[in-house]
Amino acid sequence: MLLGMRDDEEMGRITLAQVAERAGVSISTVSKVLNGRQDVAAPTRVKVERLLEAHAYRRTTRSAREAPLIEIVFHELESIWAMELIRGVENVAKAHNAGVVLTESGTRHAPGPEWMEAMLQRRPLGVVLVFSTLPGAVKQQLRARSIPFVIIDPAGDPDPDVPSVGSANWNGGLAATRHLIERGHRRIGIVTGPEDMLCSRARLDGYRSAMTMAGLEVDPGLILFGDFHVEGGYDRATEMLSRPQRPTAIFAGSDLQALGVLEAARVHGLRVPDDLSVVGYDDVSIARWASPALTTVHQPLRQMAEEATQMLMRLRAEEPVSTRLELATSLVVRKSTAPPPES
Repeated sequence: MLLGMRDDEEMGRITLAQVAERAGVSISTVSKVLNGRQDVAAPTRVKVERLLEAHAYRRTTRSAREAPLIEIVFHELESIWAMELIRGVENVAKAHNAGVVLTESGTRHAPGPEWMEAMLQRRPLGVVLVFSTLPGAVKQQLRARSIPFVIIDPAGDPDPDVPSVGSANWNGGLAATRHLIERGHRRIGIVTGPEDMLCSRARLDGYRSAMTMAGLEVDPGLILFGDFHVEGGYDRATEMLSRPQRPTAIFAGSDLQALGVLEAARVHGLRVPDDLSVVGYDDVSIARWASPALTTVHQPLRQMAEEATQMLMRLRAEEPVSTRLELATSLVVRKSTAPPPES
């Protein structure tokens, strides 16, 4: 027996016995593949998964082992914006009488290989993944087992066949830089995120576009890549502020990096915003409590998570969904920006 299913139960137009016959394996091997067991040779697993996916396998009833849970998977849980995403998922899960499971796995690009087997033991209703994309093998395994999934996309470059929710990173970078230009700044630095993430590149492109449209020269020495963490913001801002011609404003690609910029300014004896203006990105809860309160780009993280979870539930109900939803960003002006000091 497989998760309470009869061996002759149809999977679209094919039965478990037919999958086993066509793959040249036993029914127990098909069962192991469906349950994410690792004691199956990789070529065999791929062959079985392709058959399951090709014949649109769907469970017709909820398994006794399937839990009323929605799983959200991060590569790291220490970032403060993770709490906003968790709250968003929880809001929708609660409305569907489901709980939430948190998992930390892999890198910012994809979950680790150990995650699949553990997740299949839990049998969630579906999975929300906070990654830039998913490897083809992971997508195939999830689809073969009829586990719906949606990416909350911090990187801005999901595969076209992956349902995802993101935000307007280019517009956010443009708005932040325009705000500083309108305050009178001309030497504006940027500490964006990791170089291999498209959201970092998109915010940088927005910065460059704003500078170009204002007829301002972009100094390559004032463009640095960080890591979205406080330490990265501090280190990169220290590098900029040590230059003979330091910037009068810095746009940080996350609020955590902006906190690092504020500390670097303090160490250099600079007052914010009198001597240096600072703009962050995300608008997490600590932004308003920074000293001074942080001007930042609001990224609707909680709403992104809510939309992703709603999309997940529609996928589970086999309702049509858009494969990509992009939410707007907006500038929140507080106390960390002002006109530059007089020359």
